[in-house]
Amino acid sequence: MWNIRIRASRKTGGSNLHISGAEGLYDSREVPETVTAYVRRVLEHSRGVPDSITITIETIEHEPLAVPLLKVKTLRCASPERAHAIISHILKDMHITQSALSAASRVLTSSGVMRGAALITAKSGLRIEPDKKRGIRVSRFGIMMSERRKLALRLSRMRINTETVQEALILASKAASCPDILAEVCISDDPDYTTGYVAGRGIGYVRIPNIKSRCDMHGGRVFFISEDAEPGPIINYLEREPVLLHTSTG
Repeated sequence: MWNIRIRASRKTGGSNLHISGAEGLYDSREVPETVTAYVRRVLEHSRGVPDSITITIETIEHEPLAVPLLKVKTLRCASPERAHAIISHILKDMHITQSALSAASRVLTSSGVMRGAALITAKSGLRIEPDKKRGIRVSRFGIMMSERRKLALRLSRMRINTETVQEALILASKAASCPDILAEVCISDDPDYTTGYVAGRGIGYVRIPNIKSRCDMHGGRVFFISEDAEPGPIINYLEREPVLLHTSTG
């Protein structure tokens, strides 16, 4: 199998503005079509036209782990204020402290968009990723075509079968399979996409509409981790361990 990754950015104000990214695991026969689709996607993104596109194609050297997709549900939510109240309630029920929630809020509402995710300890609220600007990237994950068709059918019944939902669910499911990750909160930096999510093994993939205002280009991703967890193994799993997701039979 091959891991295909694409990242697009544009120089603005002396820094690089992240435009779009995508990735997945694919069979050899899927590589040409996938690369073409990825390039078209970043060139047409609502965050603007990039001036730099980086494509990485690497072989997967060992058998990917098989991980089930999280169960999906969508909550009713009419405003960003209500969304943040819902998130706080869910996470406090998971024994994530106010200190950790406050640290997460600073990341998720920052005017600068991190390239990756923050790692925040669930009790003390400390950020422990080594590079605060880069963050942690979830990488080397995908889904076989037969399983993708099953997923598309399942999401179609819920009227949410889009590329955005599929990819976010796949990423969140890999992250949730890491034993030391208790929960994740994600807000897209896409100005046209205003549905965020909270995810974790115990709660599934919980979509929250109106998590931000339309045209807001800010967003972020936070992982709440076990208080005494070492960051090294978590980072290695998220960034380096290949994982293939599959629909649960349970």
